Amino acid sequence: MTPVLNRLRRAQGQLGGVIRLIEEGRECKDVVTQLAAVKRALDRAGFVIISSGMRQCLSASEGTSAQEQAAMEKLFLTLS
Repeated sequence: MTPVLNRLRRAQGQLGGVIRLIEEGRECKDVVTQLAAVKRALDRAGFVIISSGMRQCLSASEGTSAQEQAAMEKLFLTLS
């Protein structure tokens, strides 16, 4: 989970940057660029978390119910 925490910390710093840009009255282009960076960092963190869960499900696929698999799929699709 260390890579996930690193991504989330990066997103937190970038979000702080977005807030500063807005407070300083910076250009819309700069704000949107930083927002996009925050979104990518959060998306990547989410995908890493979900893919980790999916790997666990696949490694124990005999013990994984159809309901658990559907729940994992739903989680994955919420990020798309």
